[in-house]
Parts: sequence; structure tokens; C-alpha cells
Amino acid sequence: MSLDHRLPEELEELRRTVEAFAHDVVAPKIGEYYEQHAFPYEIVQEMGRMGLFGLPFPEEYGGMGGDYLALGIALEELARVDSSVAITLEAGVSLGAMPLYRFGTEEQKREWLPKLCSGEMLGAFGLTEPDGGSDAGATRTTAVRDGEEWVINGSKCFITNSGTDITGLVTVTAVTGRKADGSPEISSIIVPSGTPGFTVAAPYSKVGWNASDTRELSFSDVRVPAGNLLGEEGRGYAQFLRILDEGRIAIAALATGLAQGCVDESVRYAKERHAFGKPIGANQAIQFKLADMEMRAHTARLAWRDAASRLVHGEPFKKEAALAKLYSSEIAVDNAREATQIHGGYGFMNEYPVARMWRDAKILEIGEGTSEVQRMLIARELGF
Repeated sequence: MSLDHRLPEELEELRRTVEAFAHDVVAPKIGEYYEQHAFPYEIVQEMGRMGLFGLPFPEEYGGMGGDYLALGIALEELARVDSSVAITLEAGVSLGAMPLYRFGTEEQKREWLPKLCSGEMLGAFGLTEPDGGSDAGATRTTAVRDGEEWVINGSKCFITNSGTDITGLVTVTAVTGRKADGSPEISSIIVPSGTPGFTVAAPYSKVGWNASDTRELSFSDVRVPAGNLLGEEGRGYAQFLRILDEGRIAIAALATGLAQGCVDESVRYAKERHAFGKPIGANQAIQFKLADMEMRAHTARLAWRDAASRLVHGEPFKKEAALAKLYSSEIAVDNAREATQIHGGYGFMNEYPVARMWRDAKILEIGEGTSEVQRMLIARELGF
């Protein structure tokens, strides 16, 4: 028996389509958005028309009937050109829409998913708090039941897609009670944008991902209907752990794309840039750097696709998702550093894509579970 890692024709067609979109539509425009710290509404709108935000969802909810492998293919191709656009898609699908699909009632799915799948609306996932970070169990935001409403108080930070003109909702984790041992009982609640008391701060000034939307949120006596509870009361912690497990596959695909993009740009530059009478790519030192960069990107691709395949086939995938996220994020940083080195002084100029990739890479080792957390998860799956 042999393994065939080639994509089936429908996924290869998707890959080619997104590759062309990334090069023909995203690449010529994204640099300007990035330098202006502006959200690329025009590009996101086109992604919506292509059906990218609905890739892993059933057609009955406005989706494309695909799966996480299809989503990963799209994310990798986008991130080969730009990570701000890729993370907007990743967060919109994995964190914004997926919790509703996985845990929502039929009524909630039919109310929200069609607009989320079309890209007409973006959703966000309010998990991280100023004092929480990796310790998500230290949630301080509270939601108290008052008749037929939840009253929410607290704050969230580093929330992607939470303050755009097309953001429609944020799913918020909040303490809704205490268990017998005194530990917090955490639930997930849908908060529509514009709800009184729900304040979205100005965008952060970030090192990278400058064309994506990231903000701090605050909740002051925010009242939403009791029916906005997502899934079972007290199951919010388990729900977001599942969402993060899946999301790590998507981040791994994105990181792989960035790593491959570094190879693409560096190969092109090494053939065009001349020094001492010959292309710098004629030097073995440069060739070896490029070989190592390609090896890392190729291995990362195998890792995230393996994790995605396990998810799609209903097999355990927690360890493989952590492995893929850990490896791909760390080699994305490695490739970005080497690409900048190959470009020399030009690699430090924002007009070159590798400068953007270098700025974007580091957050991949932090967001949706730090490298340290991934190592903890892998060790736990090994029985420790």
C-alpha cells in the first residue's frame, strides 16, 4: 500500500484559483493597505464572493460543502502572498463561524451562518483577557442571568475581526457560575455588534498583520437574550478547547504559506540580484539556505495536511494539530529570518514582501496557543 499526498482534482482546482487570486488581486494592493494600517474591505468582499468564508460549511447554511482541508488549502495560498488577508479568513471561519456551526442551535445557525459564509458579515471569538493569556481558565468576564437575559461585564483583548464595519457578532466566554469545587463554570454567549454597553476600542498598533483588525473589547452591563447562549451552559471551556484544536490546523496552514512565500520571494530575488558578476543564487551558501527553507515548508505542509485529514475523517487529531502548529509556526519564523538575510538591505525595506513576512511571522508562535502550550499538549498526549 502506498500513500498519495497529491490533492484530488477539486482541491487542486481550488488551490489554483486562490493562488491566482492572491497573486493577481491581493499582491498588487496589500502593501498599501498594510502601510496605512487599513482593513482591505475590497479584497475581503471579493473573497466572500468566491465563497472562501463558507468553504468548510454545508450548503444548507450558505457554505460551499467543503471541509478543513479545503480551508487550509485556501489559507496557505493566501499566506504565500499576505498574512493579514489570510488571518482575516482564518479568524472569520475558525473562530467566528465555526463555534456557531459546532455548538449552535438550528435557529442560531440559520440566523447567522448564511451571512458569515458569504463574507457579508464577520464574526469574532472573544476568549483572551488582559490577565488571562494562555491561562484561559482564569476568565474574569462574567455573565449573570436576569430573567430572560444575560448581563455581561468584563473585557477581552487581542480579538481579531472584532471592530470592522462588517463585524456582526462576537462569541464571548464568560463565567456563569461556580462548580462544586469552586472552579469557574464558563459558558459561551453570542453578543451582536452594536449591543448597548458593548464597546470596541481603537485598533491596536501592531508589529505585523497590519491590514487585519485586532482590538480590545469591554462589556458594561451588556444585556443579550437568554437564547444567545451558545451550546450548553457551563460547557464553554470544553467548546473553545475544541475550537482551538481545529484552529491550530488552520494556523499551521497559514504558517506554511508564509514559509513557502519566503521561499518564492527568495528564489526570485536570488536569480535576479547580481553581485561580483553573477546572480547571488550561484553561491552555494545561498543555495543551501534556500534548500533548507524549502525542506521546512514541505515538511510543514505534510504536517498540517495530516492533521486536517484526521479531523475530516473523524479520527483523533489533537496531538497532530499541536505538532503541525508548533512546527509550522517556528519554521515560518526561521524562513522569514533567512529570506530577509538573503535580500540583504532590501529585506529591511517595507516595499519588499519579505519585510512584511518577517513582521508577520512572530505572532504565529503566540496566537491560538503559544509554542510552549503546544509542547505541553504534545507531552500530555504522550502520557505525561
